[in-house]
Amino acid sequence: MQKYLFFFLLIAMACSCSKPFSNGTAEFSVSAERLNLNAGDTARFSFTGNPDIITFYSGEPGRRFAYRNRVEAQGQPVVNFSTVRANGTQSNTLQLMISGDFKGVVRGDTPSTKSNIAAAVWTDITSRATLASTGTTAIPSGNIDLSDFAAAGVPVYFAFKYVAAAGSIQPRWTITNFTIRNVLDDGTSYVLGNMNTSNSPYTNYGVTTYSPGFAAYTLQNNFNWSVSTANLMITGATTAGAATAPAEAWLFIGPVNLRKVTPDIGQVIKSGSQSIADLNFYYRYNTAGNYKATFSGGRVSSEESSFTSYTLNLSVQ
Repeated sequence: MQKYLFFFLLIAMACSCSKPFSNGTAEFSVSAERLNLNAGDTARFSFTGNPDIITFYSGEPGRRFAYRNRVEAQGQPVVNFSTVRANGTQSNTLQLMISGDFKGVVRGDTPSTKSNIAAAVWTDITSRATLASTGTTAIPSGNIDLSDFAAAGVPVYFAFKYVAAAGSIQPRWTITNFTIRNVLDDGTSYVLGNMNTSNSPYTNYGVTTYSPGFAAYTLQNNFNWSVSTANLMITGATTAGAATAPAEAWLFIGPVNLRKVTPDIGQVIKSGSQSIADLNFYYRYNTAGNYKATFSGGRVSSEESSFTSYTLNLSVQ
C-alpha cells in the first residue's frame, strides 16, 4: 500500500509543478493612427492586450489573410515563349501539344516513355501561337489561352514536338522565355512553370515554389537537342546529305495544375519574447487601393493554442 501511495504522490507533485508555456491571451486589439492615406504614406499601428505572437497581413496581393490557405483558384491560364527558327526551308516542323492523360516521362526508360506518348491523347494548339519563320530575332508567341484545359483536378503536360523530313536540311528551333501563368481576375499572376530546373526555386509573391522542369526524348534518330534554363534547342541534320532519315523529338514539361496558386503570406511582427508594450509597427502602402489590414495573433502554449484576428479597412488614395 505504501508503494502505491508513493506513486500517486509523485503524480500529484508532477501535475502541480507543470505550468503552461505561456501567460499570453488570445484577445487583443489594434488601432491605426489614420485609416485614410495617400500612396507612399506610412500607416502606424498600436496594440493592446497580451498575445504571444502577432502576424500582419497588409491586404496587398500575396499578403491577404483570407487567402493564407488557398492553393487553387480559377483564373485564365496562359503560356508564353519566344522562338527563333534557322536552317533549311522545311515548314511546320515545330508543334505545341497539350495532354490531360499523358502518364509522364519514365526517366531512364525511353521505351516506356515512347509508349506513354503513343497512348496519350494530344491536342495540337500550335495555331494559338505565333512562331518564328526566319531570321535571328526571337519572336514572342503571344498569350496562349489555356482556359479550356483548366479542369479542376486534371493536371496537364505540355510538349514541343519536333518533326522533320528526310532529304533536306532540317530546321533548328531555339525556344526561350517559356512561362506558364495563372492570371486571376484581381490582376494577380502566379507562375506555374518556367525554364527553371525542377530543383531551382522561384517565388510567387514571396512564396518559394518549383517548376516541373523540361525533359527531352527522341522518337526517331538524326537530331540534336539541348535543355537549359537559358533556352531549349532542337535541330536535325544541318546538311541535305546528312538528312538520311526523318527526325522526331519531344520536349516535355509537366504535370501542371492550371488552377494552382501559392498561399498568401504574412509578416510576423511580434514573437513570444517581445512585450506588446514595446511594439510600434509601421507599414508603407505605395499603391492606391482599399486594403484589409489584418492582424492574426494569440496565445501559444505547450498544451493549446488560441488565435483571433483583427482587421482594419484602409483606404489609400
